[in-house]
Amino acid sequence: MGGIGVDHAFLALERELAVFLRRARAASGELAREVHPELESAAYGLLMRLEDAGAQRATELAGFVGVGKATMSRQLRALEGLGLVTRTPDPADGRAFLVELTEEGRSRFRAVRGARRARYARRLAAWERSEVAELARLLHRLNAEQEADDRGQAARAAQE
Repeated sequence: MGGIGVDHAFLALERELAVFLRRARAASGELAREVHPELESAAYGLLMRLEDAGAQRATELAGFVGVGKATMSRQLRALEGLGLVTRTPDPADGRAFLVELTEEGRSRFRAVRGARRARYARRLAAWERSEVAELARLLHRLNAEQEADDRGQAARAAQE
């Protein structure tokens, strides 16, 4: 059998990422239900973005999480219905709205996020702080490169 040889490092990476992502998806659902029993798992990431970055336009949120306008509108309507976010007119553009966490949404999210961080700390208690920092640095690099690649693909698609 000819061709390119198997790169065991990338096979191991693929396997470990698959396990990690499967567990992350399951955890995301659990975290979402802890915030509110009716919250969709995908919405947890929106709450995190709003907590971290503050008020955002729906289009910015859609771009950040990589979904279309219709999907974002549906998710935001659900979050509004649960009392977790609110929309206010954008002072910079009266035609647009800013989405932000309500006090209830912020309170619920922070409680769940704090509990999640405590679980991470327990799971990684045997790790050196430098190892935790290195993992965070490498994941940040991977995410940043993926975002840059996604932006490049979107720009190329827009030119076609």
